[in-house]
Amino acid sequence: MVQRREPTARQVRLGVELRRLREAAGMTGAQAAALLGANRVQISHIELGLTGVSEERVRRLASHYACTDTEFVEALVEMATDRTRGWWEEYRGLLPTSFLDLAELDHHAAYLHEVAILYVPGLLQTEDYARAVFSSRVPELTHQELELRVRHRMRRQQIEIPYELVIHESALRIRVSDRAASRAQLDKILGISETGRVAVRVIPFDLDGFAQAASTMTYAGGSVAKLDTVVRDVPHGSAFIDSEAQLNAFRTRFRKVEAVALDPGRSRDLINRLAKEL
Repeated sequence: MVQRREPTARQVRLGVELRRLREAAGMTGAQAAALLGANRVQISHIELGLTGVSEERVRRLASHYACTDTEFVEALVEMATDRTRGWWEEYRGLLPTSFLDLAELDHHAAYLHEVAILYVPGLLQTEDYARAVFSSRVPELTHQELELRVRHRMRRQQIEIPYELVIHESALRIRVSDRAASRAQLDKILGISETGRVAVRVIPFDLDGFAQAASTMTYAGGSVAKLDTVVRDVPHGSAFIDSEAQLNAFRTRFRKVEAVALDPGRSRDLINRLAKEL
């Protein structure tokens, strides 16, 4: 099996889950390798996502690890055998890997839950809004780098899965560009929220005791709950979080933030008012 130079986040996640199963079974890498007639280095490469693994080997490992969750095993098999070459591969070598990993995550997600505090999230941005956001980067991007990022962001928006957004009023009011761009951005959010696929809830400024003011996150539902993923922004890209304890914490956090937000109807009324103020 050819070793990958740069595994995708999805390939790494498959390896992580196989390692977790092995460790839960109390087995060493050498013991797992012996079961497959392989060597310890091969098991290490599989668990790091550096090499692929066949359906037959995934099933054998799951059996040896005494994993009885058949739905989870089938999901791992699907990850191992998926040969999708998505549109995002056109950008490999042109954009940072995190951009490609986000697009791949969107593609395979069953649903998305997002909390936005200071910026309109990428999946709802207009071209002008996205261009203004990327233009603020330091060091400054070249024109080509800027346009590549904008084009990639617009392409990411062509997903058709359920999407729930909780957005703070601050993100709706901050002008990343001029009044016209801000008004167009609010109009886009209103239009999308009326399609029924995207549910937008706003947290108004006058909410008392809002203690989750810094809890920006994207929660992507996997084909099974064990394969859910949380994405957080970090200084040099995006961090993918997948431990069960952390996933549970973020599920709870989203429910709490959603509970204090306005319902979709009142949220649209607020966004309409903000647009008229511009």
